[in-house]
Parts: sequence; C-alpha cells; structure tokens
Amino acid sequence: MLEVGLPWGAKPRLILAHLNAEALRQDSPVIEVESSLSAFVKRIRGFQHGREIRAFKEQLSRLAAASVRLATFHGNRAFQVNAHVVTAFDLWLQKDERQRVLWPSTIQLSLEYFNSLREHAVPLNEADLAALAHSALALDLYAWLAQRLHRVSPNRAAFIQWPALKQQFGPDYGLMKNFKPKFRAALTQVLSRYKAALVEIDGSGMRLHNSPPPVTKRLVSLPRS
Repeated sequence: MLEVGLPWGAKPRLILAHLNAEALRQDSPVIEVESSLSAFVKRIRGFQHGREIRAFKEQLSRLAAASVRLATFHGNRAFQVNAHVVTAFDLWLQKDERQRVLWPSTIQLSLEYFNSLREHAVPLNEADLAALAHSALALDLYAWLAQRLHRVSPNRAAFIQWPALKQQFGPDYGLMKNFKPKFRAALTQVLSRYKAALVEIDGSGMRLHNSPPPVTKRLVSLPRS
C-alpha cells in the first residue's frame, strides 16, 4: 500500500476549480481527468512541462483521498460535517518503479457535493485563476469574494473584523502583524483581476459591498486544446 499525503498549496485549489467546472459543464459527477487536467494545466501555466503535470497529478491523488471537515456556527450552535469531495476514482500506477505514484484517471464527486455545486456554485474566471495561481491565499480570497459579494445586501454592507479574517484565511501566520501585510498584498492582487468587487479595508477590518460575481453566466464553456 502506498501512502498519500495531504493536499496543500495552490495546486489542489486549482484542481478543485477545474473539477467543479468540468462537473458543471458535463452535468455529471463523473469526470475524466487524465487528458482534461493536462489541458487545464497548460492553459493555466502557459506550458505543459512533464514535471509540472506530475506535480498536479500527485496533488489530485491527495485530494481524491482526502476527507474534508467543515464547521460552521449559527448563533450559539456549532455544526460539523465530515465528507469526501471525491467518493470513487480509477487509479493507474506509473510504470517507473522508482517513482511509484498513483494517478486518478477518472474521479467521481460525491453526490452531496455535486448537488451542492449545481445549486450554489459561482463560476470563476479561468484567466483570473491563472493570474493568481502563484498564491494559495489569493486563490482562497478570490473564490471567497466570488461567493460572498453578490450575496451581500444591496442596502447594507457586511463588515468583517481582522480577527475573523485571520481565523479564516491565516490561522498559521501567528501574530496579526504577520498576517495583515500578506492579506493586504493578496487582496491587491485579487482586486486587480476581480475589478467589479467593491471592497474597503482599514485598520478595523474589511467592508464588503454588494457586487456582481466575476463571471455573470451560470456556466462558461472552457477552451479545449
């Protein structure tokens, strides 16, 4: 049995965005990833280097095997859900015995996750993902704003204090003074792409105003190469 580590960094975030888009485009929880992921990496990175493809496929294997734990708070009550984004996958083993890596060729999203995508997903701009692909924090912030801003009341801005922002986006940064510059830099990068986002930030926190999502259509066909 081969051990598979935890997904980390920007790559699994990009992969999940690709899986979401493919599932919605095909209207199916079963996704062929062997060729589609390679084409996606080429579009995102601008080239298709073998080592880069292998790194993405390794992170896909980690994501496919991962269990995701989500916790939310409603008033004074906490709710926790333990789930797998991927419930089944076909694996093939690299022939080189010195580099034994399991790569999914086909994956199946959990029905619960797929149904949630169909009901709630907000499409992301692939060009924006490519521009932000160097930063996991920027990708998280971009995806969060895409989901959050269009749900803000047009009559009342939403205000989020710095401690809440740090808890969500940077619990591993330690002191707040270490987190704020990183967050501000990532936000600047995100807003350079998501130009319709109406966001204000100051010493107390961030104020969100109702804004259109980065992609207004429900589903956008991605180019094929």
